[in-house]
Amino acid sequence: MAKRRANGEGTITKRADGRFHAAAYVYRPDGTRTRKFVYGKTREEVADKLTELQEKTRKGIPAAESTMAFGDYLTYWLATIAPERLKPSTLNSYEGLTRLYIRQALGKKKLNRLSPADVRRFLMEFKAACMCCLRGADKERPEEKRSCCAVGRCCARRPSARTVQYIHAVLRSALQQAMREELIARNVARIVETPTVDPKEVRPLDAGEVRLLLKTARSHRLYALWLLLVSTGLRRGEALALTWSDIDLANGQLRVRRNVQRIRRELLFGTPKTKRSIRTVSLPKACVRALTLRREQQERERKVAGEKWKPAPAQPDGLIFTTVSGRVTDPRSLNRMLTILCRDANVRRVRVHDLRHTCASLLLARGVDARTIMETLGHSTITMTLDTYAHVMGTTLRAAADQMDDALGLNNSDEDSEGEEQSVTED
Repeated sequence: MAKRRANGEGTITKRADGRFHAAAYVYRPDGTRTRKFVYGKTREEVADKLTELQEKTRKGIPAAESTMAFGDYLTYWLATIAPERLKPSTLNSYEGLTRLYIRQALGKKKLNRLSPADVRRFLMEFKAACMCCLRGADKERPEEKRSCCAVGRCCARRPSARTVQYIHAVLRSALQQAMREELIARNVARIVETPTVDPKEVRPLDAGEVRLLLKTARSHRLYALWLLLVSTGLRRGEALALTWSDIDLANGQLRVRRNVQRIRRELLFGTPKTKRSIRTVSLPKACVRALTLRREQQERERKVAGEKWKPAPAQPDGLIFTTVSGRVTDPRSLNRMLTILCRDANVRRVRVHDLRHTCASLLLARGVDARTIMETLGHSTITMTLDTYAHVMGTTLRAAADQMDDALGLNNSDEDSEGEEQSVTED
């Protein structure tokens, strides 16, 4: 008499259609057990699959893939996992992209049934779709349901390559966490090629435009801020989060330790963008003088405000660039201020972030090496610095070529004299 198989050991049975199937109890990701079936054309194929399931069960590894909808998993991931791993601004961006675009296209797909073809098709359709129609399909905002195409006039606005890349990054990050939790066997978003992005050419202000802008800004109450942005290349949020304890006027240095960003309706202080963004920056003498005057100006503003001087509870003590009531300056308000300054200075309109590009371009034009510029700007890699400002390095490259001539002793005068000597000898 054949020995009876133990409970949970698994069974292999031939089906009416000639195929074989097997069943065994395996662990779910939540620790509970469930019965899972595997199929194959031969008994040996099914036996191998069954052995793999049993091996995972013996090791306590979940073998049951999740059948939840991808949209439900995204909700779980954004609520429980992403807040621990992402900065608030990145999380806010991911939530918006998920709500507006991803959930409506892929949300009903089963997590364990999502394929590379699904992701590739979604990205291609998203890239070709009208932005107005994509947003108009948002079910959580029915008031935006009526799109431009619905009334017969397409706005012809398409998602940028960078937006498509961000969408791909959200999918890749979410599915990677699903793999860590062993809900799926592979990250299908990684299999799909990342959309390429043609970088936009940086158009910083030239030296003449900078002088005009700073001359116009001298009468502005935040003149020290504009000078600091141009001279040191700080990011907008980094500059507005500076406190007097971060400034060493005696040694002409400042320490970047935090930033401030508007997330929905709140101004939140946090750590800078990358680890290299936490840095010490040397200050030009003009900045030291301007900051000294700013400290005196702020003391006068505090006395004039009196009881109206009420810093926000969440902001650090001693912020440098505050409003007249002592509160943190909203980063968005700098854009409006700079637009007015550009108009009054009669220079082309630029963004606040373009002042950072201007700083790098001026340093490159003066022959400062890329490594020093990388440390000043807080770039994560020198490759980022070189790629971003390659088009403005012509002067530096020309100077390097001239210096090589000098190093080799092969300047034009020497070559001309050698040529004359050779000509005389040949005659």
